[in-house]
Amino acid sequence: MEEMEKGKDMFWVYIGGLILAVILTLFMVKSSEHDKYATAAKAIAEDANNSAYKHAP
Repeated sequence: MEEMEKGKDMFWVYIGGLILAVILTLFMVKSSEHDKYATAAKAIAEDANNSAYKHAP
C-alpha cells in the first residue's frame, strides 16, 4: 500500500518536471529567435528602405 502512495507522489513530480522542461525549452527558443533578427533590426533602424514593409507617406 505504501508503494502505491509513493508512486502517486512521483507522478506529480514527473508532471512538474515535464512542465518545467517545456517552459525552459520555450524560453530558450524564444531568446535564440530574438538574437537571430537583431542584425536585421539594426539594418532597418539605419535605413528604413531595408525593410520588406514599405510605409505609405
